[in-house]
Amino acid sequence: MALRNHSTITEFILLGLSADPEVQALLFVLFLGIYLLTMMGNLTMLLVIRADSQLHTPMYYFLSHLSFLDLCFSSVTVPKLLENLLSERKIISKEGCLIQAFFVFAIGGTEIFLLSAMAYDRYAAICHPLLYGQMMSSQLCVRLVWASWSLGFLDAVINIPLAMNLNFCEAHTISHYSCELPSLFPLSCSDVFSNVTVLIASTLLHGFGTFFLIFFSYARIATTILSISSTTGRSKAFSTCSSHLTTVSFFYGSAFLRYLVPTSGSPLELIFSIQYGTVTPLVNPLIYSLKNKEVKAALRRMLEKCLQWHKYQATKRR
Repeated sequence: MALRNHSTITEFILLGLSADPEVQALLFVLFLGIYLLTMMGNLTMLLVIRADSQLHTPMYYFLSHLSFLDLCFSSVTVPKLLENLLSERKIISKEGCLIQAFFVFAIGGTEIFLLSAMAYDRYAAICHPLLYGQMMSSQLCVRLVWASWSLGFLDAVINIPLAMNLNFCEAHTISHYSCELPSLFPLSCSDVFSNVTVLIASTLLHGFGTFFLIFFSYARIATTILSISSTTGRSKAFSTCSSHLTTVSFFYGSAFLRYLVPTSGSPLELIFSIQYGTVTPLVNPLIYSLKNKEVKAALRRMLEKCLQWHKYQATKRR
């Protein structure tokens, strides 16, 4: 009987955020709006950074990759959520579930490493301004980005293949809107001790490893800022890293709690996942544009160029 049950589990049911059809309709409109705004905001950041030569610096090089990661992160989970909000059968295949879990893990891991690289960039800019060009060379920036992508996907390659060997019995209902490893373990009738151990070990190693890098960078930054005599100088130095600090706070807290706290089906798990998987990709472009004079100036220059081009085209037609 057990073997038959193992062989028949080919798909999972995603319970999602609500079973009420009216609430689901409202949630569909809400998350569709969030998804479209996320795409528009992050694509705009990519376009502005690419088009404006004044933003071709290490900080904005990292920021462009952060925007691309946020595009990917939202696209891994939100389209399936929107589909299920309109569907009566909220199912996902076992293979599709593991693929989704792989990319959530890989992209989330990459973003964590990239945020630590961005913290080092702020440390170099504030603590060693005269050596900044040497410390943050273009070659080093490329290596840091490639290292972030490689380590993020390595984390997923370590964890997801272990989950592929799990057997799933009669229970195949996931109390979530997407597939993530912590939600899959309680459904398995196999021994998941090694899976949970590897997940916790990799989360602690990579998560706290990057956290300590960020903490060390900002400890040195804080010391340097406090040593600046003028209030204007301190304010200017702090403003260059406030956006990054806000992003780290949004992403780290919710992601750590989601992957380290045992799965219980609590609404908090949904809130944590929505926080780092949906809300953070939405607000990151706002954080970096509203708090950053250089980005706002670049947006104005791009809009002026667009208006000039339209005027030129209109004159040409006459």
